[in-house]
Amino acid sequence: MEFVFTEEQDGLRSMVRDLLAETSPEAEVRRLMQTPDGFDPAVWRGLAELGLTGLAIPEHYGGAGFGPVEVGVVMEEAGAALLCAPYLSTVVLAPEALLAAGDEAANKAYLPGIADGSLRATFAAGEHLAAGGHPAGASVAASVSPADGGWRVTGTVGHVVDGASADVVLVVAAAPGGPSLFGVEADAAGLTRTPTATMDATRRQARLAFDAAPARLVGAEGAGAGVRARVRDVAATQLAAEQVGGAQRVLDMAVEYAKLRVQFGRPIGSFQAIKHRCADLLLRVESARSAAYHALWAAADGAADLPVAARLAGAYCSTAFYTCAEENILIHGGIGYTWEHPAHLYLRRAAADRVMFGDPATHRAALADLLGV
Repeated sequence: MEFVFTEEQDGLRSMVRDLLAETSPEAEVRRLMQTPDGFDPAVWRGLAELGLTGLAIPEHYGGAGFGPVEVGVVMEEAGAALLCAPYLSTVVLAPEALLAAGDEAANKAYLPGIADGSLRATFAAGEHLAAGGHPAGASVAASVSPADGGWRVTGTVGHVVDGASADVVLVVAAAPGGPSLFGVEADAAGLTRTPTATMDATRRQARLAFDAAPARLVGAEGAGAGVRARVRDVAATQLAAEQVGGAQRVLDMAVEYAKLRVQFGRPIGSFQAIKHRCADLLLRVESARSAAYHALWAAADGAADLPVAARLAGAYCSTAFYTCAEENILIHGGIGYTWEHPAHLYLRRAAADRVMFGDPATHRAALADLLGV
């Protein structure tokens, strides 16, 4: 099939690209890496004012009523700019969990705030989100028990994206009726949030410990496995779009440097070895783009093969981004290994993304299960 963006989607891309060129230059990324929360609240408000935080939220909840493709456009540009903001957690993970749960009261309580930027949320799944269709995928890191007419969550979840700065945490926990989705307020008694040091300082993660923390049931009891499966597929798809943006940026960096760096009296880009490297990277980027765009289309269209498309995109785009980031450093030579050069920032993001929702081997194993091979 031929995937063609609409004029409106192209306009969205142009707007986001211009915005991020202004608000997320390298100097600002480096500054935010050193701040406690890792993002600028003023920039977050600006994203919200432009409607970017509510793109995929239905209009009756205050959103723009678009879908995964439009969010994917933003994610791709954010990946190219290394945007330091809780966009993946608040705009992708949390709304998908809420909409998949289908709880009208919870949606009215949370989605309008997410749409207008006043509420930041995340989905606490951590490493358990990657398990997919494997036996371990049925396990959860937390459990709940009835208490005082409500629920109390106990357990520990690691590697929660933006877990230390979110206002609301959505977590799948073992309940009497089966795995279920629960919402926990950030200031709830019994919730301890510990920031985790990771290779990628541009995206924060945290370890969340629940000690009989009060929670509200979101959706039907026992529906948590289905919610997690939907979030897993959409998360892998949107992360793939972000990885395409990052891969394209490092390819551009490598090609530009190859044109400028002179060795033996000629640009290094004129040497066959460098030409072949750049050509191989271009093939990887374009193939990754095809995989990511197909998965975005599948998510938007409600296609039955979304799990297959998401796993394929997750496996290929993770590898493509990491390979491109690594080759970019090699093409730059000695300067590419310095802290002052931005090449390592993309390599760190690529390395962290590669294992965020399952490494390539995990995606391929799940893909084999889905295809029955």
